[in-house]
Amino acid sequence: MPTPPTQPPRARSLAVVNEEIRALLSAGGLMTVEVRRRYEELLVEWAAAVRGDAAEAA
Repeated sequence: MPTPPTQPPRARSLAVVNEEIRALLSAGGLMTVEVRRRYEELLVEWAAAVRGDAAEAA
């Protein structure tokens, strides 16, 4: 029996991603490897959210 198609997870809003980035950076000091990796993931997510906002506005 075929499985029903699943919807991709809904992207988080730009504001939510910004908030997480700010919280991550507010700790200050040097970034650990794990923190740097999470920061890079958030930047990718942030860029996707910006593109999504631009597409909605068009």
